[in-house]
Amino acid sequence: MNWEQLLSLKRFGDTQKRIRAQQDETRLGFEVDFDRIIFSSAFRSLQDKTQVIPLSETDFVHTRLTHSLEVSVVGRTLGRKVGKVLLERHPNLKELGHTFNDFGAIVAAASVMHDIGNPPFGHSGEKAIGEYFKSGKGSQFKNDLTDKEYQDLIDFEGNANGFKILTETREGISGGLRLSYATLGAFLKYPKESLPKKPTQHIVDKKYGFFQSEKDAFLEVVDELGLLRKSNESISYFRHPLAYLVEAADDICYTIIDFEDGINLGLIDEEFALEYMIKLVKDTIDIKKYHSLKIKKDRVSYLRALAIGVLINEAVNIFLDNEEKILNGEFEKSLLDRCKYEAQINDIIKISVDKIYKSKEVIEKEVSGYRVIADLLDTFITALNNKYNNKQTSYDKLVLNLLPIEYQQDSDILYVRIMQICNYVSRMSDSYAIRMHKKLTGYII
Repeated sequence: MNWEQLLSLKRFGDTQKRIRAQQDETRLGFEVDFDRIIFSSAFRSLQDKTQVIPLSETDFVHTRLTHSLEVSVVGRTLGRKVGKVLLERHPNLKELGHTFNDFGAIVAAASVMHDIGNPPFGHSGEKAIGEYFKSGKGSQFKNDLTDKEYQDLIDFEGNANGFKILTETREGISGGLRLSYATLGAFLKYPKESLPKKPTQHIVDKKYGFFQSEKDAFLEVVDELGLLRKSNESISYFRHPLAYLVEAADDICYTIIDFEDGINLGLIDEEFALEYMIKLVKDTIDIKKYHSLKIKKDRVSYLRALAIGVLINEAVNIFLDNEEKILNGEFEKSLLDRCKYEAQINDIIKISVDKIYKSKEVIEKEVSGYRVIADLLDTFITALNNKYNNKQTSYDKLVLNLLPIEYQQDSDILYVRIMQICNYVSRMSDSYAIRMHKKLTGYII
């Protein structure tokens, strides 16, 4: 892979090449990507989607939206730091008009939308959709779908759903948000289809990145960027290098900030913060300043800021030390999996899992989410299929009147109809999903 091609400004529908030197420096194309995401309805819904504590009533716990904004800030710094060195290594990029801010803008845009495809109720929402098709009423569709289509459903993936949201063409809107292909490439952490599942231990095979419904859009993007093909038996590619930085930004934020939330909620003792995080910040901490902070949240915030700074520098160094391997598809792990603080990071994640992710409040809300999602899928898929099969009941007609017009498109293809509903449900906020469920089950609001 080569950087000139990887930094493509092309957008869906372009008939001419976009020249970097001809870009408006006051509003660079990669920055336009960020703006389009921020103003999208899919991004706005993240303000009411679970990050750690579902539907928490406290004011300092992160939602998907605040998490995504913080990841974008970290991602921008990672991109700029890496870009500054890459321009020195590849002077041709500077001659073409590229600046280190280009790298920061691409990574920031890909980072701010990294969770845009996640369903309500956190990662349990993905599992709930998958379970509906694997062992719930949705299993009836297995014999009417291809293996890959069915795998898309039983292993429903937020990353693939995000690519669908960003690129899907519908009447009057071609190419979704029409983002630059460089930004879409950086977004694709797992540039492969759903089957085969985890064929190797390479990081790109951990999950998948697009549904069968977006296969053509995916192939156009990876072809324009010149991503290396990983397999000839299936559609599978090595990552856009900047996807490693997007992943690192996410890893840094959820590791450190989820831990901070747990402490502020009282789920984790503050002593653990000092014990575990001091190992990350021992070379940068000002002990006198730390002890001068009288409020717990301020002390934890200070440790968090230092820890994020340390991990940013570590990720940048690992990326730059392994640039050639990354460009050749030979770097098989995430950046933080190769850092010298791996043991400390794993300790923090372990205590977060035990004290936060397995807390009673989290589990209770996730159980409720399973029921809500299964019922929503069943009601809307049944109504849409009954309409197609001319078996529509009066109730089905009422249900479809609740469905936004963009999700009522007639199709002879079962997979397309099912994916319409999955996309609709996945874009709901937590509260909206609960309100819709109450309406469908007869509760008066």
